[in-house]
Amino acid sequence: MEDVPVRRPARAARLRPVGDAELTLQYRVVHGYRRAFRMAGQGPALVLIHGIGDSSATWSELIPQLARTHTVIAPDLLGHGASDKPRADYSVAAYANGVRDLLTTLGIESATLLGHSLGGGVAMQFAYQFPERTERLILVSAGGVGREVNPVLRLITLPGSHLALSALRLPGMRLQVGLTVGLMRLLDTDLGQDAPELLTLVDALPDETARNAFIRTLRAVVDWRGQVVTMLDRCYLTEGMPTMLLWGDRDSVVPVRHAHGAHEAMPGSRLEIFEGAGHFPFHTDPARFLALVREFTGTTTPAHWSREHWRDLLCEGRPGVTAQGDATERDLREASERSAT
Repeated sequence: MEDVPVRRPARAARLRPVGDAELTLQYRVVHGYRRAFRMAGQGPALVLIHGIGDSSATWSELIPQLARTHTVIAPDLLGHGASDKPRADYSVAAYANGVRDLLTTLGIESATLLGHSLGGGVAMQFAYQFPERTERLILVSAGGVGREVNPVLRLITLPGSHLALSALRLPGMRLQVGLTVGLMRLLDTDLGQDAPELLTLVDALPDETARNAFIRTLRAVVDWRGQVVTMLDRCYLTEGMPTMLLWGDRDSVVPVRHAHGAHEAMPGSRLEIFEGAGHFPFHTDPARFLALVREFTGTTTPAHWSREHWRDLLCEGRPGVTAQGDATERDLREASERSAT
């Protein structure tokens, strides 16, 4: 019997180390504004989009691993991190345009988009505006599905909220807030699960310019009643696009029932729930998160869109609801009133 040569898996052959220099911030000026980003690795493009008040630093522990098999691009959205913070349009549609323009300057025509929280809404909006440039969607605790959102975020949209954010940085206030957070964690509340991460975001707003950009971004997607934009009414357009939803079952910011709603509205989507995790499942269980992303990107075929296919989906429209007046129909009607465009 002839010896059969042992063949290494194709993925293993593409693994490469990532140097520290690749993880440092880089900058591009687009439309006159400086935009910061991290870029590392080689292979299919994978874009990591952070949530509100956050930055590309949130992915710092994951980028080296993902960059072994992908070209990873992690931008600081305008108004966040080290990017400029002008008085500008901070809507999800504007952010989708900004991601497209940055990718264009980097010579990247299409990519898998992975978005967390607000970044998930931006990723969905990007796929809606530029389907021909979207290979896959990975949505992590994504905004833009239902109206519900943490009441604290709703309060921050009210007049005078910038004063409250400033007060959190006064001497002594952090100690009091820390004691409150400790009590919530001791009582094992869902908000206690996410509070330390959320306070870190507040710490990342060092001055009035940063706080104003944060509030402008928040008010573009949330008001005192909850989330004001959604993609729920056009999720049917993701048919044929590999989509995975990752959510913590103790998310205090965007409840896990939104994951189930999005999964139902997105034909062929995959849903993975992180038990015991809050709004940041990629921090709670990074090993599982990395394994899921690698497996999903390695076993699914990138979407290939044509104008004809897009036109056919739009002409067919959203699948009808058979039961008149039921909860699903009401949710979709409400969603249509809160569309991003």
